[in-house]
Amino acid sequence: MSESVKLSIIYYSSTGTGFAIAREIQETAEKEGAEVRLRKAAELAPAEAIAGNPAWAANVEDTKDIPDATPDDVVWADAVVFGSPTRYGNIASQLKQFIDQLGPQWQQGLLADKVYSGFTSTATLHGGQESTLLALSNSFYHFGGIIVPPGYTHASKFADGNPYGTSHVDAQGNSPVDDVTRTAAQVQARRVVSVAGALKAGLAA
Repeated sequence: MSESVKLSIIYYSSTGTGFAIAREIQETAEKEGAEVRLRKAAELAPAEAIAGNPAWAANVEDTKDIPDATPDDVVWADAVVFGSPTRYGNIASQLKQFIDQLGPQWQQGLLADKVYSGFTSTATLHGGQESTLLALSNSFYHFGGIIVPPGYTHASKFADGNPYGTSHVDAQGNSPVDDVTRTAAQVQARRVVSVAGALKAGLAA
């Protein structure tokens, strides 16, 4: 394509599962020629809560150099992939707060006509993966966005079984991101970049 797709990956991760998925999407998208911004939603939890969970504290330290997301990261992008762990079948408050700050950009129509997609993780097998991704998509409808799910567009999708987006079950921290999830993230990243590239080329024609 004549001009690189601009992709923002905006995620929240407490203990690192979402961070691992975001990295996989980033690396795959960059291999596909996209210009990528990796951004995290600002933390809202009190320091004592984070300190009381070693995995949470470790992830905060591991990702301290990743910038917090700003509205410009969405406006800049041709495509945005949002990621969040599930919270009672919905997105985490940290990511929700960021999305709620996009009102001025939404009112100006600056969020429309972009590709959007999502990923998530849960602690248990039926812990709300699909409902979290569907809840995230509700915002995309209001943006006037073009929702691009992975669907069953690749044979590997029958292994992870989620057509709505990439998801992972971490089994209360006992099951790190595996090859099935990484492959799902790669399929999603390539599809997002491909569709965003085609849309960008069509709008420029």
